[in-house]
Amino acid sequence: MSGFVSARVKRPLTMLPRAFQKSDTLHNTDYASVTEVSGTKVSGEQIARMYTRYRFAAELARGGPVLEVACGSGQGLGCFAKHARLVCGLDIDMGLLRIAQRTYGGRGNIMLVNGNAHEIPYKDASFDTVVLFEALYYLKEPAVFIAEAKRVLRANGTLLMCTANREIPDFNPSPFSYRYFSASELCFLVRSAGFRGVCVFGDCPVPAPSLKSRACSRLKRAAIRMRVMPRTMKGKEFLKRVFMGPLVAMPEDISRENVPYAEPRAIPCDRTDATHKVVFVKADKPI
Repeated sequence: MSGFVSARVKRPLTMLPRAFQKSDTLHNTDYASVTEVSGTKVSGEQIARMYTRYRFAAELARGGPVLEVACGSGQGLGCFAKHARLVCGLDIDMGLLRIAQRTYGGRGNIMLVNGNAHEIPYKDASFDTVVLFEALYYLKEPAVFIAEAKRVLRANGTLLMCTANREIPDFNPSPFSYRYFSASELCFLVRSAGFRGVCVFGDCPVPAPSLKSRACSRLKRAAIRMRVMPRTMKGKEFLKRVFMGPLVAMPEDISRENVPYAEPRAIPCDRTDATHKVVFVKADKPI
């Protein structure tokens, strides 16, 4: 495994040694407060969305080494580990990585690394697949991450990203976000970096409007406009209970859940899509 590691990192991690704790100082943002951390109370729809994105990615990433950037508390790493010989989870937040370590400490093919998406600490051509889920909007320089992903991918390797769809009517941006990309902008971003075979997919269809959904949407838009929408996952729990019913704890390893699966649907790259809550982009590094 040492062949994957850049000179910027002393060695790959199956544990989180003291040498990497210095990266705690790289940011002052409490990403855990806006992240679906293991144990957080969430809706069934949130669990279904998470399961879908990791199963979709795992089916694309069978066999070769996989890197998940911004892996958070690592709920999806187990999905990759079922089929990939090596899975690396990278995150800037040491607290989130410690949660992942408690879940996967005994798994020999899962490594956890504290690092920055703008400077991925691996050698060129190390991975067959790089994924970034629901985090592109937190990056100050997304084009730098795209270039880094391309660098660490092998020829014909795959980059897969997903993001909340800003085009839906009651879209609520994260308080720590820089910018959200539409489907067409995601395509432009990866093509500009030299990726080929670009495809876009939509997940979590927006349901047909009903009296209740229209009322909820109006209330949500008003709360966003008046800036009274809770900023953290914890703060949103009460509203979710009111509008979505009982909540459940986010599992530590989503691969253990028995969740209905519907593969994300291909959508056009060159037009606005307001019919899905989540947008994926898949792109391949040229040979």
